[in-house]
Amino acid sequence: MKTLTLSALLCAMMALTRAAVLPDAEAGNWTNSFSPTEENHVVKRSTSCPKDWTPFDGRCYLFVQQPMIWAVAERNCHSLGGNLASVQNSKESGVIQAVMTLSNTQNQVIAWLGGSDGQQEGHWFWSDGTPFHFTQWCPGQPDNAGGRQNCIGFNFRDSKCWDDLYCDWQFPSICVREE
Repeated sequence: MKTLTLSALLCAMMALTRAAVLPDAEAGNWTNSFSPTEENHVVKRSTSCPKDWTPFDGRCYLFVQQPMIWAVAERNCHSLGGNLASVQNSKESGVIQAVMTLSNTQNQVIAWLGGSDGQQEGHWFWSDGTPFHFTQWCPGQPDNAGGRQNCIGFNFRDSKCWDDLYCDWQFPSICVREE
């Protein structure tokens, strides 16, 4: 029952979030890539997360819908005060999934996480510096297909698992920062 209540509360908070200000990759300008379709609501939250970010367990999460290559997505998260998201456990994975689901109109979209083994093949790390202990790889992954798959894509296939992907592919992303 506590889990159901927490999930309902989390979903309600995430429903009130909005999209972030994103860099326009072509022009180098900052633009608001989303136009609000709902009335503005003033909500007082007891969190130190910035507006539009979703709080969970001392961290703040933001789904960035604009597709970017992994390195540009990481720089974008830096410009917003965070990093591409790390995932420390299954609850956090569920929160990230919920943030993505509520923030976009497509249910099945791959997004960048902050994991990479680009420095040394098979030695994965999180760009935010947290320990890389928890994994949610799809069966047979990571496989480093083509010898250059060094970045983690989240929400892959129906099982919403991770896959190692080419870092120069463009996907939306999930940013994280401390509260």
